[in-house]
Amino acid sequence: MSVKQHRRLFVPVAAAAVMGLALTGCTGDIAAQDAADTDCSAYTDYGTFEGNPEVSIGGTIQDDEADRLVQSWADFQACTGITVNYTGTKEFEAQIAVLAEGGSAPDIGIIPQPGLFNKLADAGFLKPAPEAVEANVDKWWSTDWKGYGTASDGTFYAAPLMASVKGYVWYSPSMFEEKGYEVPTSLDEMMTLTAKIAADGTVPWCAGVGSGDATGWPGTDWVEDYVLRQAGADTYDKWVKHEIPFNDPAIVKAFDSVGEILKNPEYVNGGLGDVSSIISTEFGDAGLPILDGSCALHHQASFYEGFWKKADGSAVTVAPDGDVYAFLLPPAEAGGEQAVTGGGELVSAFNESDEITAVLSYLSSDTWANNRVELGGVISANTGLDASLASSDILKQSVEILQDPNTVFRFDGSDLMPGAVGTDSFWKGIVNWLSGDDTQKVVDTIESSWPKS
Repeated sequence: MSVKQHRRLFVPVAAAAVMGLALTGCTGDIAAQDAADTDCSAYTDYGTFEGNPEVSIGGTIQDDEADRLVQSWADFQACTGITVNYTGTKEFEAQIAVLAEGGSAPDIGIIPQPGLFNKLADAGFLKPAPEAVEANVDKWWSTDWKGYGTASDGTFYAAPLMASVKGYVWYSPSMFEEKGYEVPTSLDEMMTLTAKIAADGTVPWCAGVGSGDATGWPGTDWVEDYVLRQAGADTYDKWVKHEIPFNDPAIVKAFDSVGEILKNPEYVNGGLGDVSSIISTEFGDAGLPILDGSCALHHQASFYEGFWKKADGSAVTVAPDGDVYAFLLPPAEAGGEQAVTGGGELVSAFNESDEITAVLSYLSSDTWANNRVELGGVISANTGLDASLASSDILKQSVEILQDPNTVFRFDGSDLMPGAVGTDSFWKGIVNWLSGDDTQKVVDTIESSWPKS
């Protein structure tokens, strides 16, 4: 996933060489596997291929997660005879359109956000999804998820892959038990809890929006969570499509509500500094003061589970009775609908062949989802996924949220917006806002940056 979606700090396993603008460097090859030693009963529908045809896949997934991705199709390769070559690079998003225009794109792209998907689809670089892929998506995914892989002309191109749930609030179970704190069931209750923690002598929240060139994005996640909960899904959809302006009163309200926490010196930045320290604090480090009691609450997505670390190097237990755990940011009103923001990838093809169709079909199946999730560290919104296979309590909870038909899910808003806004003026606006600019000035500036066509 992209920095904006997955929020991990990757060290590339593969560099992008600017030599004919071709992506080079694949993850380590998995050991050759003989179909005779593999249970191929789950792979018969994909057929068998003579001559070991190769299918190339490109994306932003790297390091240990890339190794698990490669492992997730080991049995598929052995049973079908198809060799799948994956290349992971930080440069994928920046270079893929140029590669496609030059005819050098990989056969399949794991596209980290809908904005890039729409750009590639509108440019005519993507191939419509095969019938088998669309059948899988209709069976295993919600209409919302299918919509993210459907272009403006109504053509379905891309199946979803993995997912993350945003809007978690991380906390210390032992602190909550000792102080008698309860998980809030509404945004008002969360503010009451925040005030109580402050009155008890602990700075309630710790936060950080630092992320190199992407500094600011954790603040956009806060705003998106509040727009969805306070204004509802219809307003959220209009906002990201610019059917209402960025400076609409509903967006101003969301900013100001978040500001009651992030811009209040009595409520931040526990263990890290004053309000201004939010900008300079790296997002991966921002929640760590919970471990020593310097703060009580931290807002970040499900993947933040992988960032917990103690100063002495010992393991952090993430569990309801562990060192840290998390609850989902509550609805605006107690008992209101469960609404969540999240992210994920979309899988689409730049080329066509029988072997490419087989790979696409496998990646859109419940078989792949279960194989990959069982390897650990990720989840999927595929409804055929067995939630018990998820590698932690938080990830199991996230799967259940995504699979609940009553959950209102919306993709990360800034990833749906044009790049000039979602990954530029919105990020920068958060930094200016935390630096002291008032909400109206910030939203007016972002609105003025929205592309005119």
